[in-house]
Amino acid sequence: MAVETKAKKVEKAPKVADPIQSSIDPATQEMIKRAQELGIETVFDRAVTMKPCNIGMQGICCKNCAMGPCRLPLPKGGIEGEDTRKGLCGATANTIAARNFARMVAGGAAAHSDHGRCVAEVFLSVARGESHDYKIKDREKLLDLAPHFDVATTVEVDGEVKDRNFDEVAVEVAEKALNEWGRAEGELYNLKRAPAPLYEKWKKQGVCPRNIDREIVEIMHRTHMGVDQDYKNLVKQCSRAAIADGWGGSMLATDLQDIVFGTPYPVQGEANLGVMKEDHVNIIVHGHEPVLSEMIVAMCQKPEIVEYAKSKGAKGIQLSGICCTANEIFQRHGIPYAGTFLQQELAIITGACDAMVVDIQCIFQNLANVAKCFHTKLITTHPIARMEQDNVLHIEFDEHHALEDAERIVRLAIDNYSNRGAEVMIPQHKSVAIGGFSVESIKYHLGGTFRGTYYTLNDNIINGRIRGIAGVVGCNNARTRHNEAHITVVKELIKNDVIVLTTGCNGIACAMEGLLTPEAASVYCGPGLAEVCETVGIPPVLHLGSCVDNSRILLAATEVVKAGGLGKDICDLPAAGSAPEWMSEKAISIGHYFVVSGVYTIFGYHLPVEGAPVFQKYLFEELENMYGGMWDLEADPIKHARKMIAHIDKKRKELGIDKARERVLMSMEDRMKLESA
Repeated sequence: MAVETKAKKVEKAPKVADPIQSSIDPATQEMIKRAQELGIETVFDRAVTMKPCNIGMQGICCKNCAMGPCRLPLPKGGIEGEDTRKGLCGATANTIAARNFARMVAGGAAAHSDHGRCVAEVFLSVARGESHDYKIKDREKLLDLAPHFDVATTVEVDGEVKDRNFDEVAVEVAEKALNEWGRAEGELYNLKRAPAPLYEKWKKQGVCPRNIDREIVEIMHRTHMGVDQDYKNLVKQCSRAAIADGWGGSMLATDLQDIVFGTPYPVQGEANLGVMKEDHVNIIVHGHEPVLSEMIVAMCQKPEIVEYAKSKGAKGIQLSGICCTANEIFQRHGIPYAGTFLQQELAIITGACDAMVVDIQCIFQNLANVAKCFHTKLITTHPIARMEQDNVLHIEFDEHHALEDAERIVRLAIDNYSNRGAEVMIPQHKSVAIGGFSVESIKYHLGGTFRGTYYTLNDNIINGRIRGIAGVVGCNNARTRHNEAHITVVKELIKNDVIVLTTGCNGIACAMEGLLTPEAASVYCGPGLAEVCETVGIPPVLHLGSCVDNSRILLAATEVVKAGGLGKDICDLPAAGSAPEWMSEKAISIGHYFVVSGVYTIFGYHLPVEGAPVFQKYLFEELENMYGGMWDLEADPIKHARKMIAHIDKKRKELGIDKARERVLMSMEDRMKLESA
């Protein structure tokens, strides 16, 4: 007789991330482990359980109409001969990949440029005297910027030239700046700030942006079903939009933020989750716009607010930041970093975060789910960035009542301090960092108060102490080991005497690793770069700010060209760009505006173009003939850095500075001969 048996259903434990394999940062490892012990899912766990779509990663899935999604996988063994893959409408792999690439540029340019528009609107209200909580802090920068917008700073009265009324200048600059998003004719003012040969290339290729919004809208039109079907023509338009981002919206955001909030100069702070304090009210600002965070900084420093925190049992208020809002308040005030993009959930999991205040971009919706497990108040502040979960508080920020809104938020955080649970765990890991390097402050460091110039930098590149310049920027990506590629690439570069300019989450990663201090030069740098850093008193990795502040790198490169001796255009410089752990559409827009500005630009992890080899070849090879810059891809961080170094060496050879010059002690007689020659 057969015996019936029922198989017992065995519930498998959910897959979770290995903390050591997820991050190189010990604080992050500790908090991933704590989250798993508490049964709280984080981005690191989701990266294990949810695999990326392979076809989407290759850029060959089209969902731009309801006949799709049309998926065009590579044939087994790759493509030999003619590529016959087509979507239902007949769109080729090249067309689909180019459309997807262009839409990423549009998304990234829109994010940066809308950020810039918000700052321009605040600047205009300040200039008109309509917003009393903000003041123009850098009057000199405004006067320096005015000529770029054809705004006169002097006026002739009775035959005598006098300074024009400052408020009139401010209003005219503000109005012209805001008009850049929708000007009806002409081209963006800032284009003329590029080296003349680069501007002429843009004119020749027909990619000078007409206004910021138009170029983004035109990408969306061109990539609609049945419009632009030529991948080269699509790249032409996304080049226009990318330039409108880098030399338009982002550059305007940086300049106007400097004018209103102050141009950054070197300042010391700390970085990593260990900056949080158990006996303080912990407020974390997260996102990208400094308009609100500047007011929160001011409010947290008011004596009556600090006393209010003490009346609730706290010893004070600890304000810190995540992502580019963190970069903004770090570079101007030395407010510490709590962490990078991938650490946002972990900051709440410490149990010590009394309020997380978010604005726009790079904010996990899962923060609301994590906050439910703790006492943390999660507060959204921007009209275009709300969350659907019922435990999220929305306090919409209005620049006309800026301090009032900031005070409401800070007091709410203070009132929440007494609601903490008993289990608070703050990892004891943090590093000292120096940030706040701007185009202006670098001039000061290199030349002093009266001789501000980039000549010193150029001279040390020419004589070989500094091999070249690298811009290493960008996000974190949970598909890679957190911070590993960032730090490996940067260390390999400075070891080989390449000075690094950094922004965004790469800057925060470098801060956490201790690379943003002058002392790091003697530990990690080659002898030439170490000597320069020691002499000038700068770190080997210069923190230039948030992701919109990549425009500082463009202007710094332009200053190097102006200083002379290293060619006539940005593409002549021994320089390269990198985003080792990119994840955002903004990174694609940034990468493309660096490419079309003449910079060899290499990304890590992957690029969504690999499924269309012809289109990829166009980006990776043919663009160099048009603009002097090109795309490249390398996931291995050591190979990635060495590709950058190889490009720098190639440029040194083209300039004729590939061989170190012999250092000769000259007599007075020798000097006189040189002067008379």
